[in-house]
Amino acid sequence: MGSASLSYNGHRYPAEVISPCVWLYHRFPLSFREVEELMLQRGIVLSYETVRRWCVKFGLAYARELRRRRPRPGDKWHLDEVFIKINGEQKYLWRAVDQDGMVLDILVQNQRDKTAARRFFRRLMKKTRTVPRVVVTDRLRSYGAAHREVMPSVEHRSHKGLNNRAENSHQPTRQRERAMKGFRSTGAAQRFLSAFSGISPHFRPRRHLMTAPDYRAEMTIRFAIWDQITGAADRPTTA
Repeated sequence: MGSASLSYNGHRYPAEVISPCVWLYHRFPLSFREVEELMLQRGIVLSYETVRRWCVKFGLAYARELRRRRPRPGDKWHLDEVFIKINGEQKYLWRAVDQDGMVLDILVQNQRDKTAARRFFRRLMKKTRTVPRVVVTDRLRSYGAAHREVMPSVEHRSHKGLNNRAENSHQPTRQRERAMKGFRSTGAAQRFLSAFSGISPHFRPRRHLMTAPDYRAEMTIRFAIWDQITGAADRPTTA
């Protein structure tokens, strides 16, 4: 049974159709038109604009429900920021992951100064409702200044080589950024990346550490969780 906070009232199609569209778009580097084509192959006729509206409306809601079911984050946080282009302007994507690679949060900001770092620290603690034991960052001085102000009792390790986990976590985002040919606005980037960072990792277990049977069993569990939180008891395979 899906989350009580999700409602499909007023929609022509049920969750069993909407859910796979949102999954396809956030799991694979597909355009809305390509999702439309894949659904047509299943005998489901809809427009790419309908897929877009579903992803905007339900993407964040699905991601929120998935995050509620995640285990408590680890006590070692890795933070990093990268440049992204939004409508031709340079912005910064801030990201935090724990020692297991679980994405804690992302935030698109105009700057990468002390104010931006402080805002991200506070947002992280509010969202996770916890304080880490260790924070690992690169050598950006803004981290140190914000750390001393927001969480002075937390150990801060600042070293480029220690932060590969956070840097590697940016790779799926870079792939989507290229596929989407950039973002049109800061708000659109924040909405998509917030949903993407919640949905995509759910379907990306650390496969290299698993046998094939274990991987299939894990993915079966994860698809079942997806069906439960979206209210789609059965994913459609034919019309």
